[in-house]
Amino acid sequence: MPDTTFPTPVVETRAKTFFELGVPEPLCRVLDADGKTDAFPIQEDTLPDSLAGRDILGRGRTGSGKTLAFCIPLAARLCEAAWEPGMAMSEFRRNVKFIRRERLAEREERGFLPHPHGLVLAPTRELANQINDVLEPLARMMGMTTTTVYGGVKQNRQVRDLKSGADIVVACPGRLEDLLRQKLLTLSDVRVIVMDEADEMADMGFLPPVRRILGQIRPDAQHMLFSATLDHGVDGLVREFLREPKTHSVDEPAAVVDTMTQHVFEVAKDDKFEVVRQLAAGTGKRILFTRTKFQAKKLAKSLTNSGVPAAQLHGNLNQNQRDRNLAAFEDGDVNVLVATDVAARGIDVSDVELVVQIDPPDDPKSFVHRSGRTARAGHTGDVVTLVLPFQRREAKRMLKAAGIDVKPVAVRHDSPEVQELVGERAPIVKDWNLDDTQPAGNPRKRKNRKTQDDEGRNGRSRGGRRGDGGDGRSRTPANIAFVDDFDAVDGTGFDDPFADDGDDSRRNRRGEHGGRDDRRTDRSTRRSSRDERGRDRSEKPAGRKNRAERRAGMRDAEAERRDRRFETGDSHRSKRGGYRDDARSDRNAKGDKGKGGKRIHRRDENRVVQDERGEAAKRHDRRMIAKYGSTDGPRRRHSKRKTVPFRNR
Repeated sequence: MPDTTFPTPVVETRAKTFFELGVPEPLCRVLDADGKTDAFPIQEDTLPDSLAGRDILGRGRTGSGKTLAFCIPLAARLCEAAWEPGMAMSEFRRNVKFIRRERLAEREERGFLPHPHGLVLAPTRELANQINDVLEPLARMMGMTTTTVYGGVKQNRQVRDLKSGADIVVACPGRLEDLLRQKLLTLSDVRVIVMDEADEMADMGFLPPVRRILGQIRPDAQHMLFSATLDHGVDGLVREFLREPKTHSVDEPAAVVDTMTQHVFEVAKDDKFEVVRQLAAGTGKRILFTRTKFQAKKLAKSLTNSGVPAAQLHGNLNQNQRDRNLAAFEDGDVNVLVATDVAARGIDVSDVELVVQIDPPDDPKSFVHRSGRTARAGHTGDVVTLVLPFQRREAKRMLKAAGIDVKPVAVRHDSPEVQELVGERAPIVKDWNLDDTQPAGNPRKRKNRKTQDDEGRNGRSRGGRRGDGGDGRSRTPANIAFVDDFDAVDGTGFDDPFADDGDDSRRNRRGEHGGRDDRRTDRSTRRSSRDERGRDRSEKPAGRKNRAERRAGMRDAEAERRDRRFETGDSHRSKRGGYRDDARSDRNAKGDKGKGGKRIHRRDENRVVQDERGEAAKRHDRRMIAKYGSTDGPRRRHSKRKTVPFRNR
C-alpha cells in the first residue's frame, strides 16, 4: 500500500520589527536610519520585559546583539519628554527642548552635584566606547546625553561631562568608584543599571567594586545583567541585587555559530611567521590574537616592515593610541589588527573575515570570545588556530572543552589550505605610518563631528566648516570663530598667538613703533596676514635657526671653547661658585675683571647638561626625592645612646 503521509511543512518564523515590540517611534526612526529594522532573537525576547521595567538576566553568545538589547530600554525608559503613540515629531521635539531648559536651570543652581539617571558597567575601555557609540544616537534623539568613565586617561574630561549634566554614564568600575570617593557625582538617582559581560568583570576581579557600586543604588531601580556564564560569583550577584529577574537564554555560551568555520593548522616553528604573514596578506579585515603584549607589538612591527600594515591593540598602549589604532582598523586604513585578549571582548567590527590565533588560548572561554570577533550579526567568517608540535596535547584538550571537533592539518606557508583562506591579496605597502591616516588627537571626537556633519547639525555642511562653501576654505573673517567650532583639532580654531614670526614682528609686538594707534594698526595687519602665515606651518621663519645652524655659524673661538667644555663637562666650579675656564682667564689677562663667579649664558649658546653617573645612582636619587623630597634622605642621628635600655630597679 503506498505511503500517503505528507511531510510536515516547515513554517519560517518572521523576525519581529522593533516597532512591533513596543519601541517608541523616535527610536525606531534612529534604528531605521542605521539599517536596523528587524530584531535579533535576544532582542526579541528581552525587549518586551525590559521596556516594561522588569529586571533582566540575559545569557547569550558573543555577537548576538546584546548591546542593542539594553541600549533601547535605557533610552526609552529614561526619557522624560512626553511621548504618546501617534504624536507628531515636531511636538515631541518641543517637549524635548522644554526638558533641556529645565535641566539647564538645574545645573546653574549653586551646589549642583551630578546625578545620572542611567548607568552601564563594562569590564574594558574598548567595550565601554563600543556601548557608548551604540547608545549615544538613541539617547540624543530622546533629549539625553551620555559620557564614558574609565581609567588610563585624565579625569578632567569625564568630570566636565558629568557636571554638564550627562544623563547616562558608561563606566568601568575602577574609575567610577574613584570619582565616587572624590564626591564628584552620586548614584542615588540611578533608575536603570546595566552590567554587561558580568563574567568578564568577575574574571578581572571587579566583583568587589561592583558590589559596592550596586549598594549605592536605590533598590527599586531596574537591573539588567548580561553575561555569557554565571560562574565566578556572578550567580551570587544575581541573587543579591536582582528582584525576580526574567531569564532569557538564546544560545549557550559555548555554542558554535553555524556561519563560522574552524581550522586547526599544525605548523613548524621556523615556518610559523611566514604562515601568519600569508594569512594576513588578504584584502579583508582580520584579527591576529597573541598571548602576550610583547608578542603583539613585535608581530605588528614585523608585519608592517614586510609590507603588510598592521595596527596593534594591547595593554601597554595608552588610551589615545588604542583609540587611534582601533579607528584605523574600523575605517579600513589597515586590514590587520594584532591584539591580545583585551580585544577579545569589546571589538564589534561586523566585517571581520578571519581570526587567527597565533597560539591556542589558555581556556575554552577565551577561545569562544576570540572566535566571536568574526561571524557576527549573521555574517560568515573563518577561525584559524595555529599549533606547534609541542602544543598538540594541550590544544586538543582545549578544543574538546570548547566543543570544537576539527581534525588538525599539517601545513606550510604555500599549502593550498592556507592560500584558500588568503583569497585576494592586498598590495604591498612600504613605510606605512599610523600618523598618515590617523593624525594625533582623539579619533572618537573626529567621528562624532563627522556624524554631526552628515546630519546637518550645528550649521555645518558636508564639505567643511560653516560658511566655507563646501571647499574647506573659510568664507568668514579671520577674527571670527563660532561657539560650536571650539572643539576643532587645535582647540579654538585660532592660530597660535605665541608663534615666533621673526625679529621684526617681535619688535612690533613689544610696541617699538610708539603710540596706541600704531599698535592697533599693527594688530590689524597681523590679523589679516595670519592666514598666509598659518597655511604652511612647516616653513621656518627667516629669523629662526636651529641648534646645528647656530653651532655651524659660530665663529667666536672663546664661545666655541666655552660651549665645548660645557657639553663635555670638563669645566670646574671655583670656590666662589663660578666656572674657571680659559675664557675667563683671557678676560682677566686683558684687564677685564669678571663680576663675580657667575657664569653668563649667551643667547645662542647650546646648553646641554649631561649626567654621567650610573643608572643605580640616578635611581637612588629618584627614590630619595619621591620619599623625602630631596636627595639628602632622612636626617639620621649617629650619636651614641645616652640611656641604658634596661635598668635594674
